[in-house]
Amino acid sequence: MTLISLVAALLLEQWRPLRTGNQLYVAFARYVNRLAHNFDAGHYRDGVISWLLAVVPVTLATLIVYLVSRHTSGLLALAWNVVVLYLALGFRQFSHFYTDVMEALRSNDLARARAVLSTWRGESVQELTAGEIARVAIELGLMRSHRHVFGVIAWFVVLGPVGAIGYRLAALLNDRWGAARGEEAGAFGLFAARAFEVIDWVPVRLTAVGFAFAGDFMGSVECWREQAASWRSHAQGIILAAAAGALGVKLGGVLHQDSGIEYRPQLGDGDEADVDYMRAAVGLIWRALVLWLFLILFATIASWF
Repeated sequence: MTLISLVAALLLEQWRPLRTGNQLYVAFARYVNRLAHNFDAGHYRDGVISWLLAVVPVTLATLIVYLVSRHTSGLLALAWNVVVLYLALGFRQFSHFYTDVMEALRSNDLARARAVLSTWRGESVQELTAGEIARVAIELGLMRSHRHVFGVIAWFVVLGPVGAIGYRLAALLNDRWGAARGEEAGAFGLFAARAFEVIDWVPVRLTAVGFAFAGDFMGSVECWREQAASWRSHAQGIILAAAAGALGVKLGGVLHQDSGIEYRPQLGDGDEADVDYMRAAVGLIWRALVLWLFLILFATIASWF
């Protein structure tokens, strides 16, 4: 049932992707904002209570529906798995940005590439060169593939629909309250950041291993071992370094921002990023996904015997 649910949800998401601004996401965002407004008094315990109030009711409801549907009919349980995965996965929620940037660079339309990347990244990128645009787009695409696909799948395999939706909610709360906000998060967002760091510890490494096997394995492992720790976020460093080594491309490095030059550690030891490496990164992600599905298939067959 696990593999069938995953394949069905991935196909459904490719056919009719769920928009970022859909009603369910908007409703949850409003609920989360209300929790922060009511409970954020600048204390760590406020963040713990708010995180539990945001995650536990949804995951508990997901579990109850799954148990009832499985007791009623295997097909109902399968359908519920697909529904939850469809809501938790988000391949197409970021791929259109990536594709638009790639097509703009291929047609030498830097203004269009910068505009799309700026919308996607949420900050101005008007000073970035074509190579820097490609580099940043690859980094964003790799990290989004982990957050929206591989991390969700990893927890779905372990805990079923509860794991998938729990991971997705934890990632969203980390973005709104935790590490993604940096120093702005304060004590209130500290638990959201720490909780997601724990929840994401194994999926991060599984994603990196998948990229390694889907590309240049030795190059990936070497970059992972030698460069990942230099990145500000160690989890991101693991994924980006492993992918850079697998692709044979340089990620990280200097960016020309409106406010000046941003110096970042270099990840990878290959060529400079360009539009061709953007296409190669898409291939790496899909090969890693197919590898994961095959491993799940083999594990399912092995469990029958």
